[in-house]
Amino acid sequence: MGSFEVRFEHSAEMADLYQSPFSWRYGSEEMRRLWAEEHRRRLWRRIWVALAEAQAQAGLVTPAQVADLRAHQDEIDLARAQAIEAEIGHDVMAEVRTYAGQCPVGGGIIHLGATSADITDNADVLQQREALRLVRARLVAVLDAFAVQIRRTRDLACIAYTHLQPAEPTTLGYRLCLYAQDLLADLDALDATLASLKGKGLKGAVGTGASYAHLLADRDITAAELEAQVMARLGLEAFPVTGQTYPRKQDWRVLNVLAGIAASLHKFAFDLRLLQSPAFGEMAEPFGARQVGSSAMPFKRNPVNAEKLCSLARFVAALPAVAWENAALSLLERTLDDSANRRLILPEAFLATDEMLLTAERLVRGLVIDAEACRHNLARYSVLAGLEPLLMELVRAGADRQAMHERLRAHSQAASGDALIAALAADPDLTRYLAPERIRAALAQTEAHVGDAAARCDAIIERIEALSTI
Repeated sequence: MGSFEVRFEHSAEMADLYQSPFSWRYGSEEMRRLWAEEHRRRLWRRIWVALAEAQAQAGLVTPAQVADLRAHQDEIDLARAQAIEAEIGHDVMAEVRTYAGQCPVGGGIIHLGATSADITDNADVLQQREALRLVRARLVAVLDAFAVQIRRTRDLACIAYTHLQPAEPTTLGYRLCLYAQDLLADLDALDATLASLKGKGLKGAVGTGASYAHLLADRDITAAELEAQVMARLGLEAFPVTGQTYPRKQDWRVLNVLAGIAASLHKFAFDLRLLQSPAFGEMAEPFGARQVGSSAMPFKRNPVNAEKLCSLARFVAALPAVAWENAALSLLERTLDDSANRRLILPEAFLATDEMLLTAERLVRGLVIDAEACRHNLARYSVLAGLEPLLMELVRAGADRQAMHERLRAHSQAASGDALIAALAADPDLTRYLAPERIRAALAQTEAHVGDAAARCDAIIERIEALSTI
């Protein structure tokens, strides 16, 4: 739909009740499904089945009981579970009773030896792993979009800015490389976090595995071996030691990865907002043929997608602080004061990041590049930008670098444009090393004064094209 895509799915049936924008406005359906309550409970049941399978191998439960659990594993009845929870005030036990009611043979052995966190914490990490993999795919897509635009603009010279003041020439492609390089670093951090994710394992109420050890006291398998079997079925490594929950510092690390992506996208989006302003005019976000920029001013083409990126980025950036407090304030073996906020910060951080990456990909692929504006701005500041090439030429001709720097500084403070060129070409301190025509030629080298920007662009493109997918 032009430069923007509408994925709104607001429920008309609940229009008189608050619905989080993450449930209908921000994020993809795919990411929402990963954080849906139904999916969460499917993961719980997957863990109960894996536990029962390992316990069957140990002779604690029967194959028939396990088969019964498998047969009803996907029969999620959220309405029934919530009705039970309203009565007993415990979500995990409500699901246990719901599941047990569906399993006439195996219902009595569900959750044997387990504490709630044995189930919920491992499920949480499985959710995070799935969500990180989806974020990774989105991030690779954004990087691919950058690679296309970098190749397109690798040789397009433009003026660079430091301190928001004109500096020296660069290329638009090289500027885009700055954003891509940040995102490549974010991808490295994401992959490292993915590789290091660990679940709680099966360790019981305070992490010692006492309940499992008791069950297995007369068996040829230890609690640690049982845990390893269950975690192998889940494809997840376990922390060696835990309290009642896995260390909440892991949540903090995960959210820091998302905050890092948010920082990178914020810088790109903020710069784009500057460059889209009439004072620059070199780049703009795409604008749909029927898109409305303002309800009052029909001519407006506001950078609303870039502004949305900045807005959501600030939100994501704030969430690691909550996760930090959850980690630092989890007293002794566990307190429950992290539970309520984790139901918010984890899914919403992922949904916001998902929305940012989807928006960023569309924005980057549709970037409107004004090459003429780039040339105009470069020409406007070309004399100033040519002072460094001139300084290099003077030193190569035998001049003292510091002395020449001072002469060029003094001239540039006193004049600009053609007057500056004339003053430099007439300065005997300069013409003793370079003829006036060579001074003028050095000042005219601005468009070519971009070093090896193109080669560095190519190197970034190669890194992006070499990315693997998982």
